[in-house]
Amino acid sequence: MEPLIVIVLGLLVIAATAVIAPRVGVAAPLLLVLTGIGVSVLPVVPPVHVEPEWVLAGVLPPLLYSAAVSMPAMDFRREFRAISGLSVVLVVASSLVIGWFATLLVPGLPFAWGVALGAVVSPTDAVATSIVRRLGVSPRVVAVLDGEGLLNDATALVVLRTAIAGAAASVSLGGVLGDFLFAVLVAGLIGFVVGHVDLAVRGRVRDATVNTVLSFTAPFLASVPAEQLGASGLVAAVMAGVVTGYDGPRRLPPQHRLSDAQNWRTVELVLEGAVFLVTGLQLATVVADVRADHGGTGTAVALAAGALVISVVVRAAYVAPLVAGLRRRARRAADRRDRVLVIQDRLRDPESAATAFDRPGARARRARVPSTGQLERMRVRVRRLVADIDYFLAAPLGWRDGAVVVWAGMRGAVTVAAAQTLPEDTPSRPLLVLTAFLVAISSLLLQGGTLPRLVRAVGAAGARPADGTDDRAAVADLLESAAATVPDRTDPDRPLAVVRAQRLALLDARDDGTHSSAALAAALAVLDAEQISLELRSAGGAAG
Repeated sequence: MEPLIVIVLGLLVIAATAVIAPRVGVAAPLLLVLTGIGVSVLPVVPPVHVEPEWVLAGVLPPLLYSAAVSMPAMDFRREFRAISGLSVVLVVASSLVIGWFATLLVPGLPFAWGVALGAVVSPTDAVATSIVRRLGVSPRVVAVLDGEGLLNDATALVVLRTAIAGAAASVSLGGVLGDFLFAVLVAGLIGFVVGHVDLAVRGRVRDATVNTVLSFTAPFLASVPAEQLGASGLVAAVMAGVVTGYDGPRRLPPQHRLSDAQNWRTVELVLEGAVFLVTGLQLATVVADVRADHGGTGTAVALAAGALVISVVVRAAYVAPLVAGLRRRARRAADRRDRVLVIQDRLRDPESAATAFDRPGARARRARVPSTGQLERMRVRVRRLVADIDYFLAAPLGWRDGAVVVWAGMRGAVTVAAAQTLPEDTPSRPLLVLTAFLVAISSLLLQGGTLPRLVRAVGAAGARPADGTDDRAAVADLLESAAATVPDRTDPDRPLAVVRAQRLALLDARDDGTHSSAALAAALAVLDAEQISLELRSAGGAAG
């Protein structure tokens, strides 16, 4: 009976925090961590310990899957250079530097175990995006942080696994790279297959509730086989979510996607809230373990403070040239935009399309005439290239955006869970676990609590609206044009035919990237609601 009471009280706290947080202007995860810490120090509260596998294998896959479903695939592709660097290069660099620092501060700590600690505290938490999203920063910043939060957990866990193996035996750089590529590529393939098979099965299920139940299994159907094969279950869950988010609007009816969205929001609220609440609750237990083994927490506090400072400094040192490189990329794109537009105009003319890519004196003039299918593929590629160039020019990232990206790199659930997976024979294990807890909690409270002030101080808000309001008029014109393609007839099926034509136009525009993802998502939600309403009225009329 006691566990049931604890669960009910936990759910009530999570729900209350979700209501209170917006009113007091503090992110809900921060309030939950503080609540957990406050409760943990009460004498009547017993020691709290949660098996880390429950978080790594039971909580993170569905959370990352759900986030990947919501992540616009076009934005992810466009920002992949920045996302992959932050998710891989930065995590590895932070792990090595923090590992070196840990060996200096903790006498006798081998470098491999220092790197293990670095891997634990390196990945950022997706809570950063939930805070940033409502601050009015550039949607590009939101996309970069979203993508980083999806992928860097897997990198950190691979580095952690390698460091633990390296502590027992020597490992080679080639072996590390091979393990990483295997973990990512095999997981990506499994997630890709699971995502498509899942959609194929769910597309045949007519009951929306059953369909949603099946969607709850998707992240585990991807992550569990991947882990059994030695790959990254988190990457597999992310890939399955990306596939579902991209193909779902074409393969699932709106009732099913609406049911998915509503139920997954509930799942996210409960799982995220439970993770942060439990993080705070476990702090007292971890502190007690360190006091018993080391006689005090001074070393852990110093190590955590140093690790947090190093992580921010290394992140700033990486983000600064990254932003500069992205600005150079935008300038190069601007220089070639006119040339690409000329090619696009030539591709529209069937007579000149065959020579659209010719250069003076090039052998291409003697090449055979492209087929109709080849010309259409060229038109699509050029249309998407123009849209990409316009995307980078519309909101170029500057130092203000870089400052937000640096300070928004908060640690959280993965750091806490990964720390507890350190083997029992790890040197100074309680000290390292407490250090990870302190880094995660102080990062959430310090960076998360001051992030809104930083955004206002550097003037990073007020860029292109993240909700896509600046693109709504263009999307409305697109919808009108799509409706005009449906024959003007009076039968009752025409409204549904118009909605379907408009949805196809929106999805084609999404694939081409010709409008902001936020504006397209808002328009698609309106169409889904309209189709559901039309189908309900049609069913009611038939029943009558």
